[in-house]
Amino acid sequence: MTDFKDQVAIVTGGAQGIGRAVADRLADGGARLAIWDRDAELAAQAAEQIGGGAFACAVDVADWDSVSAAMALTLERAGRVDICVNSAGIAGMNAPLAEYPVEEFCRVTEINLLGTFHVNRAVVPAMVERNYGRIVNIASVAGKEGNPNASAYSASKAGVIGLTKSLGKELAAQDIAVNCVTPAAARTRIFEQMKQEHIDFMLSKIPRGRFLELDEAAAMICWLVGKENSFTTGAIFDLSGGRATY
Repeated sequence: MTDFKDQVAIVTGGAQGIGRAVADRLADGGARLAIWDRDAELAAQAAEQIGGGAFACAVDVADWDSVSAAMALTLERAGRVDICVNSAGIAGMNAPLAEYPVEEFCRVTEINLLGTFHVNRAVVPAMVERNYGRIVNIASVAGKEGNPNASAYSASKAGVIGLTKSLGKELAAQDIAVNCVTPAAARTRIFEQMKQEHIDFMLSKIPRGRFLELDEAAAMICWLVGKENSFTTGAIFDLSGGRATY
Protein backbone atom coordinates (compact mmCIF):
# COMPACT_ATOMS: atom_id res chain seq x y z
CA MET A 1 0.00 0.00 0.00
CA THR A 2 1.41 3.38 -1.02
CA ASP A 3 1.49 5.96 1.76
CA PHE A 4 -0.79 8.90 1.00
CA LYS A 5 -0.90 10.31 4.53
CA ASP A 6 -1.49 14.09 4.67
CA GLN A 7 -2.16 14.24 0.93
CA VAL A 8 -5.30 15.60 -0.74
CA ALA A 9 -6.66 13.83 -3.80
CA ILE A 10 -9.30 14.88 -6.30
CA VAL A 11 -11.03 12.03 -8.11
CA THR A 12 -13.46 13.01 -10.84
CA GLY A 13 -16.21 10.51 -11.45
CA GLY A 14 -15.25 9.29 -8.00
CA ALA A 15 -18.72 8.22 -6.93
CA GLN A 16 -18.67 4.96 -8.89
CA GLY A 17 -16.72 2.66 -11.18
CA ILE A 18 -12.96 3.00 -11.53
CA GLY A 19 -13.05 6.39 -9.85
CA ARG A 20 -14.66 4.98 -6.72
CA ALA A 21 -12.20 2.07 -6.58
CA VAL A 22 -9.31 4.55 -6.81
CA ALA A 23 -10.85 6.79 -4.14
CA ASP A 24 -11.24 3.86 -1.76
CA ARG A 25 -7.64 2.77 -2.25
CA LEU A 26 -6.28 6.29 -1.81
CA ALA A 27 -8.30 6.72 1.37
CA ASP A 28 -6.97 3.41 2.69
CA GLY A 29 -3.49 4.88 2.21
CA GLY A 30 -4.37 7.94 4.28
CA ALA A 31 -5.38 10.50 1.65
CA ARG A 32 -8.20 12.98 2.12
CA LEU A 33 -10.59 12.69 -0.83
CA ALA A 34 -12.48 15.31 -2.80
CA ILE A 35 -15.08 13.40 -4.81
CA TRP A 36 -15.97 15.37 -7.92
CA ASP A 37 -19.02 13.95 -9.65
CA ARG A 38 -22.01 15.16 -11.63
CA ASP A 39 -24.30 13.01 -9.46
CA ALA A 40 -24.31 15.12 -6.29
CA GLU A 41 -26.30 12.63 -4.23
CA LEU A 42 -24.13 9.67 -5.16
CA ALA A 43 -20.97 11.72 -4.56
CA ALA A 44 -22.18 12.69 -1.08
CA GLN A 45 -22.92 9.05 -0.29
CA ALA A 46 -19.47 8.01 -1.49
CA ALA A 47 -17.75 10.70 0.61
CA GLU A 48 -19.68 9.62 3.70
CA GLN A 49 -18.79 5.97 3.15
CA ILE A 50 -15.11 6.75 2.51
CA GLY A 51 -14.80 8.93 5.61
CA GLY A 52 -11.49 10.40 6.72
CA GLY A 53 -12.61 13.92 5.96
CA ALA A 54 -13.72 13.08 2.42
CA PHE A 55 -16.14 15.56 0.87
CA ALA A 56 -18.18 15.81 -2.31
CA CYS A 57 -18.28 18.47 -5.01
CA ALA A 58 -21.08 18.48 -7.56
CA VAL A 59 -19.34 19.27 -10.82
CA ASP A 60 -19.92 19.01 -14.56
CA VAL A 61 -16.44 18.58 -16.02
CA ALA A 62 -17.64 19.79 -19.42
CA ASP A 63 -18.39 23.21 -17.87
CA TRP A 64 -15.31 25.29 -17.02
CA ASP A 65 -17.18 27.46 -14.51
CA SER A 66 -18.35 24.34 -12.67
CA VAL A 67 -14.82 22.93 -12.55
CA SER A 68 -13.35 26.25 -11.44
CA ALA A 69 -15.90 26.50 -8.63
CA ALA A 70 -15.16 22.93 -7.50
CA MET A 71 -11.45 23.71 -7.42
CA ALA A 72 -12.03 26.81 -5.32
CA LEU A 73 -14.18 24.82 -2.89
CA THR A 74 -11.57 22.06 -2.67
CA LEU A 75 -8.79 24.51 -1.84
CA GLU A 76 -11.02 26.23 0.68
CA ARG A 77 -11.82 22.98 2.46
CA ALA A 78 -8.53 21.10 2.08
CA GLY A 79 -5.94 23.82 1.45
CA ARG A 80 -3.99 21.94 -1.21
CA VAL A 81 -4.15 19.36 -3.99
CA ASP A 82 -1.47 16.71 -4.33
CA ILE A 83 -3.21 14.15 -6.54
CA CYS A 84 -5.75 14.29 -9.33
CA VAL A 85 -7.30 11.29 -11.06
CA ASN A 86 -9.60 12.08 -13.97
CA SER A 87 -12.11 9.26 -14.19
CA ALA A 88 -15.23 11.15 -15.31
CA GLY A 89 -16.35 10.11 -18.78
CA ILE A 90 -19.07 8.61 -20.92
CA ALA A 91 -19.19 6.02 -23.67
CA GLY A 92 -21.79 7.73 -25.82
CA MET A 93 -23.94 5.94 -28.33
CA ASN A 94 -22.78 3.27 -30.78
CA ALA A 95 -23.40 4.01 -34.44
CA PRO A 96 -21.48 4.15 -37.73
CA LEU A 97 -19.70 7.45 -38.23
CA ALA A 98 -21.83 8.33 -41.26
CA GLU A 99 -24.91 8.06 -39.06
CA TYR A 100 -23.44 9.45 -35.85
CA PRO A 101 -25.47 12.43 -34.56
CA VAL A 102 -23.40 15.60 -34.57
CA GLU A 103 -24.81 16.67 -31.21
CA GLU A 104 -23.86 13.34 -29.61
CA PHE A 105 -20.32 13.51 -30.99
CA CYS A 106 -19.96 16.97 -29.46
CA ARG A 107 -21.38 15.81 -26.11
CA VAL A 108 -18.97 12.88 -25.82
CA THR A 109 -16.00 15.03 -26.78
CA GLU A 110 -16.96 17.82 -24.40
CA ILE A 111 -17.15 15.46 -21.42
CA ASN A 112 -14.24 13.14 -22.19
CA LEU A 113 -11.68 15.47 -23.74
CA LEU A 114 -12.68 19.03 -22.90
CA GLY A 115 -13.56 17.84 -19.39
CA THR A 116 -10.07 16.40 -18.95
CA PHE A 117 -8.58 19.67 -20.16
CA HIS A 118 -10.73 21.65 -17.72
CA VAL A 119 -9.72 19.54 -14.73
CA ASN A 120 -6.02 19.57 -15.61
CA ARG A 121 -6.16 23.32 -16.16
CA ALA A 122 -7.76 23.79 -12.75
CA VAL A 123 -5.35 21.68 -10.70
CA VAL A 124 -2.01 22.45 -12.35
CA PRO A 125 -1.51 25.97 -10.90
CA ALA A 126 -1.94 24.66 -7.33
CA MET A 127 0.58 21.90 -8.02
CA VAL A 128 3.07 24.25 -9.68
CA GLU A 129 2.87 26.59 -6.69
CA ARG A 130 3.97 23.79 -4.37
CA ASN A 131 6.30 22.09 -6.90
CA TYR A 132 4.56 18.77 -6.38
CA GLY A 133 1.72 16.86 -7.97
CA ARG A 134 0.57 13.63 -9.52
CA ILE A 135 -2.04 13.51 -12.27
CA VAL A 136 -3.49 10.45 -13.96
CA ASN A 137 -5.88 10.90 -16.87
CA ILE A 138 -7.98 7.85 -17.71
CA ALA A 139 -8.19 7.26 -21.45
CA SER A 140 -9.05 3.91 -23.05
CA VAL A 141 -7.57 1.25 -25.27
CA ALA A 142 -10.09 2.61 -27.80
CA GLY A 143 -7.94 5.74 -27.89
CA LYS A 144 -5.01 3.63 -29.11
CA GLU A 145 -6.79 1.27 -31.51
CA GLY A 146 -10.23 2.72 -32.21
CA ASN A 147 -13.45 0.78 -31.74
CA PRO A 148 -15.83 0.52 -34.69
CA ASN A 149 -19.14 2.32 -34.23
CA ALA A 150 -17.58 4.34 -31.42
CA SER A 151 -15.90 7.19 -33.29
CA ALA A 152 -16.68 9.86 -30.69
CA TYR A 153 -15.45 7.80 -27.76
CA SER A 154 -12.33 6.60 -29.61
CA ALA A 155 -11.42 10.08 -30.82
CA SER A 156 -12.01 11.73 -27.45
CA LYS A 157 -9.85 9.18 -25.64
CA ALA A 158 -7.09 9.54 -28.25
CA GLY A 159 -7.22 13.24 -27.45
CA VAL A 160 -6.75 12.50 -23.75
CA ILE A 161 -3.60 10.55 -24.61
CA GLY A 162 -2.21 13.46 -26.62
CA LEU A 163 -3.08 15.98 -23.92
CA THR A 164 -1.30 13.86 -21.30
CA LYS A 165 1.88 13.62 -23.37
CA SER A 166 1.90 17.36 -23.95
CA LEU A 167 1.29 18.35 -20.33
CA GLY A 168 3.79 15.80 -19.05
CA LYS A 169 6.51 17.49 -21.09
CA GLU A 170 5.41 20.96 -19.98
CA LEU A 171 5.79 20.06 -16.30
CA ALA A 172 8.75 17.68 -16.54
CA ALA A 173 11.18 20.10 -14.91
CA GLN A 174 9.13 20.02 -11.70
CA ASP A 175 8.13 17.21 -9.35
CA ILE A 176 4.79 16.89 -11.12
CA ALA A 177 4.03 13.65 -12.95
CA VAL A 178 1.28 13.53 -15.57
CA ASN A 179 0.49 10.08 -16.87
CA CYS A 180 -2.35 8.22 -18.49
CA VAL A 181 -3.85 4.74 -18.38
CA THR A 182 -5.63 2.99 -21.24
CA PRO A 183 -8.01 0.44 -19.75
CA ALA A 184 -9.93 -2.22 -21.57
CA ALA A 185 -13.57 -2.30 -20.59
CA ALA A 186 -14.55 -2.95 -16.98
CA ARG A 187 -18.06 -3.87 -15.88
CA THR A 188 -19.31 -0.49 -14.69
CA ARG A 189 -22.45 1.54 -15.35
CA ILE A 190 -20.85 2.72 -18.59
CA PHE A 191 -21.96 -0.63 -20.03
CA GLU A 192 -25.54 0.64 -19.74
CA GLN A 193 -24.73 3.06 -22.57
CA MET A 194 -23.56 0.31 -24.94
CA LYS A 195 -25.26 -2.22 -27.16
CA GLN A 196 -24.63 -5.88 -26.27
CA GLU A 197 -22.91 -6.54 -29.59
CA HIS A 198 -20.42 -3.77 -28.81
CA ILE A 199 -19.73 -5.27 -25.36
CA ASP A 200 -19.22 -8.68 -26.97
CA PHE A 201 -16.84 -7.13 -29.52
CA MET A 202 -14.71 -5.57 -26.79
CA LEU A 203 -14.48 -8.83 -24.86
CA SER A 204 -13.47 -10.74 -28.00
CA LYS A 205 -10.44 -8.45 -28.40
CA ILE A 206 -8.98 -9.07 -24.93
CA PRO A 207 -6.45 -11.95 -24.96
CA ARG A 208 -6.97 -12.59 -21.25
CA GLY A 209 -10.57 -13.45 -22.08
CA ARG A 210 -12.19 -11.30 -19.40
CA PHE A 211 -12.94 -7.71 -18.55
CA LEU A 212 -10.76 -5.52 -16.34
CA GLU A 213 -11.41 -5.67 -12.59
CA LEU A 214 -11.79 -2.34 -10.83
CA ASP A 215 -9.20 -3.20 -8.17
CA GLU A 216 -6.66 -3.97 -10.90
CA ALA A 217 -7.13 -0.52 -12.38
CA ALA A 218 -6.98 1.14 -8.97
CA ALA A 219 -3.71 -0.62 -8.10
CA MET A 220 -1.89 0.72 -11.16
CA ILE A 221 -3.38 4.20 -10.91
CA CYS A 222 -2.53 4.54 -7.23
CA TRP A 223 1.10 3.63 -7.89
CA LEU A 224 1.23 6.30 -10.59
CA VAL A 225 -0.04 8.97 -8.18
CA GLY A 226 2.36 7.94 -5.40
CA LYS A 227 5.64 9.58 -4.46
CA GLU A 228 7.50 6.50 -5.68
CA ASN A 229 6.61 7.48 -9.23
CA SER A 230 9.19 10.25 -9.28
CA PHE A 231 10.59 9.88 -12.81
CA THR A 232 7.98 8.70 -15.29
CA THR A 233 5.80 11.40 -16.84
CA GLY A 234 3.91 11.91 -20.09
CA ALA A 235 3.58 8.13 -20.39
CA ILE A 236 0.73 5.81 -21.28
CA PHE A 237 0.25 2.71 -19.12
CA ASP A 238 -1.65 -0.18 -20.65
CA LEU A 239 -4.52 -1.94 -18.87
CA SER A 240 -5.93 -3.81 -21.84
CA GLY A 241 -5.25 -7.43 -20.90
CA GLY A 242 -2.87 -7.90 -23.81
CA ARG A 243 -5.01 -6.26 -26.48
CA ALA A 244 -2.55 -3.41 -27.05
CA THR A 245 1.11 -4.18 -26.39
CA TYR A 246 2.43 -0.73 -27.22
